[in-house]
Amino acid sequence: MNVHPSPLEAQFAFDAVGAESHDVAHHASSTAPLGFWIYLMSDCILFASIFAGFAVLRGNFAGGPTGLDLFNLPYVAVETACLLVSSLTYGLAMIAMERNDRRQVFAWMGVTFFLGLCFLGMEIHEFSELVARGAGPDRSAFLSAFFTLVATHGLHVTAGLIWMGTMFVHLWRRGLSAGNRTGLICLSLFWHFLDIIWIGVFSIVYLMGVG
Repeated sequence: MNVHPSPLEAQFAFDAVGAESHDVAHHASSTAPLGFWIYLMSDCILFASIFAGFAVLRGNFAGGPTGLDLFNLPYVAVETACLLVSSLTYGLAMIAMERNDRRQVFAWMGVTFFLGLCFLGMEIHEFSELVARGAGPDRSAFLSAFFTLVATHGLHVTAGLIWMGTMFVHLWRRGLSAGNRTGLICLSLFWHFLDIIWIGVFSIVYLMGVG
């Protein structure tokens, strides 16, 4: 009795396994953005809680400096411009992805990464200057809330830059594969989300703080 499959049967079995693997990969790629949206909603709750805490504590200066005394609005405006422009350059990277132009994806993501580093460096410099002036997070409830809110956003930017760095490696190794496209889409959602949060920080913390 012949227990070995014929070449036709073997090919059919191979095609079936390949089709099943493709369906599983396609399903994972299609559900990843949905799962990431759920994560972003949970992050919205986190930032909403911190914003609420800042709103409650923003007037508790404990005899210390206020936002008007501390904030350098032109400096923060440049910092804000870096992050907002980085959102534009990442959008250009996504357009290049749709055109299957890996070189342009690398180029625009490189610009985005640089602008994100500039934003983060300026934020760290601002923190160091405030601490040097005796306006650290332990000075008053206002400053505790300020550092908590701005630093939480900064940590998210740091995570985004690390994620972007890993995407450079994945793109170099596997190009614009389906998995890498999904990763770029999720990173795009995250990066634009950080822009929206920062607009809230700039408006509520800085603009209202010096008003």
